[in-house]
Amino acid sequence: MALDRNQRRATQDARHDAWFFGYGSLVNRATHAYPDAQPATLSGWRRVWRHTDLRQVAYLTVVPDADCAIDGLIAGVPGGDWKALDIREGAYDRVPADGQVRHALGPDARIAVYTIPEGKHGRPTRAHPVLLSYIDVVVQGYLREFGEAGARRFFETTQGWDVPVLNDRAAPAYPRHCALSPQERAFVDAQLAALPVRIEMA
Repeated sequence: MALDRNQRRATQDARHDAWFFGYGSLVNRATHAYPDAQPATLSGWRRVWRHTDLRQVAYLTVVPDADCAIDGLIAGVPGGDWKALDIREGAYDRVPADGQVRHALGPDARIAVYTIPEGKHGRPTRAHPVLLSYIDVVVQGYLREFGEAGARRFFETTQGWDVPVLNDRAAPAYPRHCALSPQERAFVDAQLAALPVRIEMA
């Protein structure tokens, strides 16, 4: 017998002890195999481009912002075993965000978000740029989950676009890079052209 919507949600809740909110590459389902991923919105945080000494290039993190809400995906952590995800997000701290995420799960869902600790990150530089192959993966995820309007919101709710961006598309350096369609690539390029990014060739 088919489960109705509420029964499916209850089944998902029972299957996972813990959930995470992804707001960057984790929005792109092609970069992971975490189950039951679904759209959600995190309030009280804003995305920002940052570099940490633990990584060679810059990535997204989130910082507190009471006036901002960002779209993303939540996904279950099977058995509450965070080890693999903690390794993937090794430069970040995992912090609880239960009451700040709007989602379709039950009220008891435990949700965490990853953030680089305050004082341990700085602005990207030419020596530590943002990879275009990383931006491509993130925006592809937002296009597929939220459409063009949602992908534009990604750009609008991300701070710090006046950064060096390394165009590595010819030889992607981001380990989870994904091939973009011509339409996806054109969308990314059009959005970046309207921002104060400094594109540099690899």
